[in-house]
Amino acid sequence: MTRHLILVLGDQLGWDNPALADFDPAQDRLLMIEADSEAEEVWNHQARIAIFLSGMRHFANEAHHRRWPCTYMKVEDTELPPDFASRLALALNNHPPQALVVMEAGAWRMERLIEDAAAQAQVLLRWVGDTHSLCSRAEFAKWAGDKKELRMEFFYREMRKRHGILMEGKEPIGGQWNFDAENRKGFGAKGPGP
Repeated sequence: MTRHLILVLGDQLGWDNPALADFDPAQDRLLMIEADSEAEEVWNHQARIAIFLSGMRHFANEAHHRRWPCTYMKVEDTELPPDFASRLALALNNHPPQALVVMEAGAWRMERLIEDAAAQAQVLLRWVGDTHSLCSRAEFAKWAGDKKELRMEFFYREMRKRHGILMEGKEPIGGQWNFDAENRKGFGAKGPGP
């Protein structure tokens, strides 16, 4: 039996992914899923989709070089169901794990989809915190608290202060927090220029 089936999503490609922290090739397996349904969920340029899939396939190739067991479902695998949820359900059925391990997804929709598939398969789901951001979801929730208005501008300022990003002491470099007003101005009839 598979101890951990570790789902690596296409925007989580990195060997520092915390879901891989205690990967044991003797008892764990990677899972990577390409699905038309995901490319169609939000409009994407075809070149971006090709680069995204290329990145996923390179990551899977590296896993094979490391001799890590990996189930990889390609878009062109027409014998498989076409959508992500059905492909995940199939993988959970084919390699029933003690736990499905996933780093927090970048979209709530994807998290609900994964949760539903794990529940349907009666598989324990273990979420691992996303390390791509400067703060965790819990830290953001604490900052948001009971504020009546959540304006990202103020959150960004807090992160810049906390991490010393583009700061001179307690003030922003250049004395200005952002250039939003200037960024909203048009170029005029002659365009942006050289």
